[in-house]
Amino acid sequence: DEKMTHRWQKDADGILIFTGLFSAALAALLTVSVQDLKPNPQDTTAFYLANIYQLLADPNISRASILATPVQPPVFFPPKSAVLVNSLWFLSLVISLTSALLATMLQQWAR
Repeated sequence: DEKMTHRWQKDADGILIFTGLFSAALAALLTVSVQDLKPNPQDTTAFYLANIYQLLADPNISRASILATPVQPPVFFPPKSAVLVNSLWFLSLVISLTSALLATMLQQWAR
């Protein structure tokens, strides 16, 4: 009986080490990958600069027509592949952290 609890504790130690390293690697990848879900501020800046350039380059445009037609950047939709990949990475992070919690509970129970 003592050997079995000792073996469970050693197994839980291995699971905790693996899930800790795996979760750290996933968190690093997620911080980079989440950026694909947000609009790029440089695209918005480039859009407005292009509009300003068109307004300044055409001397025939009156101020009234400029103020009457507000121009908005296109609506951002994240790519479906980015949504799918981030969803799977978040799911694997949740599963990894749940495994670490269960391994910790197993260690506490085995003592």
